Amino acid sequence: MLTAEEIIAIVRSGEGFNAEFKVRVPLKVKELSEEICAFANAAGGIIIIGVDDNNIIRGFTIDNLKRSAIQNSIGEITPRINCTLEIIEVDGLDVGIIEVPSGKNKPYVLSGAIFVRIGPNSQKLTTAEEMRDLFQQSDKIYFDEGECKGFVPEVHLDVPNFKVFRTDAMFHASLTDIQILQNLQLFTAEHTFKNGSVLFFGKNPETFFEQAIVRCIAFQGNDKRYISDDQKFGGPVYQQYLQAMNWLRGKMKIAYDIENQGGGHRLENWEIPQTVFKEAIINALSHRDYYEKGAVTTIEVFDDRVEISNPGGLLSAISKDFGRRSLSRNPLVFGLFERMHLVEKVGSGIPRMQELMHDIGLPSPTYRTEGMFTIVLARSIPWEIRRHELSKGVSKNQLMILDMIHNNNKITIPNLSKSTGLSETAIENNIRKLKESLLLQRIGTRKDGVWKIV
Repeated sequence: MLTAEEIIAIVRSGEGFNAEFKVRVPLKVKELSEEICAFANAAGGIIIIGVDDNNIIRGFTIDNLKRSAIQNSIGEITPRINCTLEIIEVDGLDVGIIEVPSGKNKPYVLSGAIFVRIGPNSQKLTTAEEMRDLFQQSDKIYFDEGECKGFVPEVHLDVPNFKVFRTDAMFHASLTDIQILQNLQLFTAEHTFKNGSVLFFGKNPETFFEQAIVRCIAFQGNDKRYISDDQKFGGPVYQQYLQAMNWLRGKMKIAYDIENQGGGHRLENWEIPQTVFKEAIINALSHRDYYEKGAVTTIEVFDDRVEISNPGGLLSAISKDFGRRSLSRNPLVFGLFERMHLVEKVGSGIPRMQELMHDIGLPSPTYRTEGMFTIVLARSIPWEIRRHELSKGVSKNQLMILDMIHNNNKITIPNLSKSTGLSETAIENNIRKLKESLLLQRIGTRKDGVWKIV
C-alpha cells in the first residue's frame, strides 16, 4: 500500500501514461473500470480519487454502497484483475487509491470492450483490427515494458540526460529522482529497469539493443547512388532526437529573421519547418518496432526531399483512422516524450505537419506504410503543382518554354526554338516577359549560365 508521502509525490508528478486523477467518484462507476482495464492492457498505473485538475488534493467521501458498486464494476473485467479501492489519509484528507498492475493475461475486457492507455488518455478499441493488434502485442508484450536484466543504474544511467528530463517535465523540486522513477513505473515487478527506461535514460542503449540508433544519410541528387554524409547517433532516444535535428540543421536551407533590431533574437526559418521534423523523428523513435533487429531508424536527405523511416509498418488498428488517432508500439517511450511536452494532443501530429507544410507552400507529407513506415517531406514544390499555378498567369508558349527549362536548365535559345517550333525572336520576347514578371532568371553568362525558374 502506498504511503501518504508517496501519494503526494505522485500528485506532484501530475497525470500521465501511468497516472489518472479524479476529483470525485464518477456518477457512472463504470468509467473507473474503463480506466482500470486500460491500465491493465498497458503498463499498469494508479488512479487517485480526490485530486483536481490543478493537481491539488481536495479529498473525497464515499459510502459503502458506492464503494461496493466500484468493486462490483471492477469484477466485471475479465480475466480478473486483483485491485481494490483503498482509502488513505493525506494531510488530513481522505483520498481513494486504486493501484492497477500491468496485466499478465492481456487483453482485458470490460462489457465486451477493450480499453488501452495511449499517452495520458484511455482509448476504447472499436474494430477487429485494433483488437487483433493488441492480441499480437500481448503475445510478445510491449517491447518497452520488457525487463533489461543487464542494466545497472549506478553504471549505465545517463544522469545529465535524466536531469534534462526532470527539468523539461517540470517535476516538483521536492521529488527525489527515485520517487520520479517509481512514479513513472520505470521498473518491472522484479525491480529491474524496463527496456523503455533504458532507451530513454541509458547512456548507451545500443549496447543492449543494437538496433536502437538513428542513421542519418545525405545523398547527392535525388537517388541513392552518391552518399555525401553518413552518421550514426546512439545514446538516449531524446539525445538521438537532438543529434538528428542538429544534423538536419546542417543540411537544410535556413533563412534568418532578426527580432528587435539592434541585437535582438535571431529566428531560424528552415525550408521544412523544424516542428515537422520534430513530429516525424519523435514518432519514428516512439513507434518503431524494436523487436526488429535488422533495421534502424533512418533519416535520408536528397536534393528534392527528406525521408524518415522506422522499422514496422502502420498498425492495422489505425490504418483507417490514420492522422486522427494514435496507437504506439512503445507507449512507455511515447509517454516519456509526452512528459517532456514534445508530444502534443495524441493523434494530432499528422494534421499539424500537413498544416505547417501548407503554410509555407509545400505539399502535404506522403507516406509508405508497408514493412517500414516512411514519411516523405518535399524540399520544394513539385513541378506539377508549380506548373499548374504558373499556367494561370502565363501564355501557352511561355508555359511551354518553362517546361523545357524545367527539364534542362542549360537549354539554349536555338534549341528552345527547335523544340517548340517558335522563332528565336519569339523565344527571346517570351523570355523577356517571363523575366519582367519575375518568373525566370538567368544565372551566369549567356554562354555558360543556366536558367532558374523563380
